[in-house]
Amino acid sequence: MTTTTAERPVAGVVSKEYRALSIGLIALVMLTAFEAMAVATAMPVVARELGGLPLYNLAFSATLAASVIATVLGGRWGDVRGPLQPLAAGVAAFIAGLLLAGFAPTMEVLVAGRFVQGLGAGLIQVALYVLVARVYPPELHPKVFALFSAAWVVPSMVGPAIAGFVVERVDWRWIFLGVCVIVVPAALLLWHGTTGRALDSGIARPAPGLGRKLAWATLTAVAAALIQYGSALKLAGLPLLLAGVVLLAVALPRLLLPGALRAAPGLPTAPVLRGLAFGALTAAEVLIPLMLINERGLTPTGAGIVLTIGALGWSTGSWLKGRGTIGTVTAIRGGAAMITVGISLVSLVLIDSVPIALAYVGMGIAGLGIGALHPTVSVLVLEMSAKGEEGQNSAAVGVGESVFTVMAVATGGALFTAAGANYAVGLGFASALAAVAFLIAPRLVRAHAAGTMETTAS
Repeated sequence: MTTTTAERPVAGVVSKEYRALSIGLIALVMLTAFEAMAVATAMPVVARELGGLPLYNLAFSATLAASVIATVLGGRWGDVRGPLQPLAAGVAAFIAGLLLAGFAPTMEVLVAGRFVQGLGAGLIQVALYVLVARVYPPELHPKVFALFSAAWVVPSMVGPAIAGFVVERVDWRWIFLGVCVIVVPAALLLWHGTTGRALDSGIARPAPGLGRKLAWATLTAVAAALIQYGSALKLAGLPLLLAGVVLLAVALPRLLLPGALRAAPGLPTAPVLRGLAFGALTAAEVLIPLMLINERGLTPTGAGIVLTIGALGWSTGSWLKGRGTIGTVTAIRGGAAMITVGISLVSLVLIDSVPIALAYVGMGIAGLGIGALHPTVSVLVLEMSAKGEEGQNSAAVGVGESVFTVMAVATGGALFTAAGANYAVGLGFASALAAVAFLIAPRLVRAHAAGTMETTAS
């Protein structure tokens, strides 16, 4: 039980007042996370059975591209109409995409299903952020976002194993169809939890520049997809990669506050900070299992345990932040520092005389760092947002995180390949990104008042 500054008791996140809503929220987050992890495991088999290996990377790029567009749309939609409309549309689109992918007769249809899934996932994510802002008191925001972060951990640990079992013993189609069946009761439970609550729809006025912003979001999504797809093709994909970078340089600034790319104090720093931190860790996680298997002789299971420890660290960091054990500045800057140190420690395992156990320690530290930083950025964005602008501000963070992560993975992979499969170069790049996040972290908390993302250049 916590208290407000007025010493009025505040119900807990899982108390009777919020129980149905909280369980519904966490269930939806876990299901979208599980689907993402399971599909990544099953996709090689899916592509082979459908004869669509050339479209393998597009199955992932399509989801990313759609989520960027849906995040921008859902943010403003939630501010103007309240969170329930975009949430309902997101759940419907997510289910439609799952059904389309689950019954796909060809790889082309599956890619289309993945695109529709991305639309649904993007709408769901930003609608949940608006829902948190409208329903839960500010005192509970850290706990709710800590639960969101933790909800990604369990799927990251069990998702690949379950997906492998389903692919081997049942049918890969049930990875999509099974999630589809479970999403419905989770959404109904969440809907029940909103009954009788004033969600303040119509707080914000419709934005006259929304059409232009959606156009820029579409171009940003196309750029991110080109970068992801082009980087996977190595030298043959260089023209696509360069085209994506040029297009991104033009489109992305239109979705962020002026000054975001130079980390101006306050809200503009949020998308860049979380994009750098999460992108650094993701870029490292792409290379770490490969490095441990090829350079130190670990089995795939042993290498996977390293990532599992990182996920456990993430959960622990989020739990500590949710309990108030870690202060805001410590969570932001200390979290970025731990990611930097953790990745650097893992890279030392490239030296044969260094025990492999250091990789487990390093990933645990990095996981603690992102676990503390990630939900804290979400909380700060809501605190700094004027009422009626929570959706678009959260959307900007989502777009920044997605795009910076794609750039980090693509650039890290390109440097790794260009250096002759040099893991030190790839992991060093990831550490450098996390170090930049550490340097700009204090700028996020230098806000003077609730800000706005409405001054975004159009």
